[in-house]
Amino acid sequence: MARYGAQFGPDITFLGVDRCDWAEPSTYADADVVILGAPFDGGTSHRAGARFGPQQIRQTDYLSHDGSRPSLALRVDALRDLRVYDAGDVEMYSGDAERSVRDLQVAVHAVAAGGAIPLVLGGDHTIAWPDAAGVAQHLGQGRISMIHFDAHADTGDVEHGSLVGHGQPMRRLIESGALRGDRFLQIGLRGYWPEPDTLSWMAQQNMRSYEMTEIGARGLAECLTEAFGIATDDCDGVFLSVDIDVCDPGHAPGTGTPEPGGLSARELLDSVRRIAYELPVVGIDIVEVAPPYDHADITVFLANRVVLEALSGIARRRRDAIDGSTWDPRRPLLEGR
Repeated sequence: MARYGAQFGPDITFLGVDRCDWAEPSTYADADVVILGAPFDGGTSHRAGARFGPQQIRQTDYLSHDGSRPSLALRVDALRDLRVYDAGDVEMYSGDAERSVRDLQVAVHAVAAGGAIPLVLGGDHTIAWPDAAGVAQHLGQGRISMIHFDAHADTGDVEHGSLVGHGQPMRRLIESGALRGDRFLQIGLRGYWPEPDTLSWMAQQNMRSYEMTEIGARGLAECLTEAFGIATDDCDGVFLSVDIDVCDPGHAPGTGTPEPGGLSARELLDSVRRIAYELPVVGIDIVEVAPPYDHADITVFLANRVVLEALSGIARRRRDAIDGSTWDPRRPLLEGR
């Protein structure tokens, strides 16, 4: 299958990294990470527009697209220290959700089976179902845990007459056996959904949801540390799914279903860095970035940095595993790390 490229806008790669074709494993045989675009928003229940997310996340930066981004916090250059490729967009037609999620799972599984970490740029949160299922298809059903940042649980059953949508991917993952409910950690839930019946189903699956009320009372760092212990118990890897609406709309206005009272941009970036550095991440997606509702590129800049923090954390984790060093965020910047 030929590389499809970009569905919307110019055919560019993430900040200038090398291209590959996910259907041709020889083109990314040495890859650590392969970026895939999933420009699908046919599962939205309110405002569409996330189909334009992948293109904007790839290109939004004030620096040259030169395939280099040295991290001040971690003292690595993930785009050079790791072998990162961009396979372009998976062809996804928003009018055919079932076909689109099937095709995306094929692509994600191919990348995972090739030995690389798939990093998927969404798209609405529907894509988390094929993303995590594609990784589990390679590593084993029930063998990966999920850390899920979101304002919403996304555990609905049938929404608007469909089993496929951005309010249901986590339920589909658990019901299919791809992921275990008791290794499913949600961070940042708030607002006025889901209804009691869905909450009861979540409790029956032994899901663990850290709502904003609990995060406010206990502190985000403590909640994350507890979640890490659960995520790494009897699992072989962690899938990280970041819905940009986990942040307060003041920090991420460009999203389809904004919910006031969320995390700050700083809290999200710090959390993603910790996860990528401390945990064995085997897959990532960043979803629900809807550029038509953004202001001054606030949301797409944040999403771009979520990707870079994840990649930098992975790069530093691998470096420390090789040379026996340990990153300490409390050390002064000029001392080096």
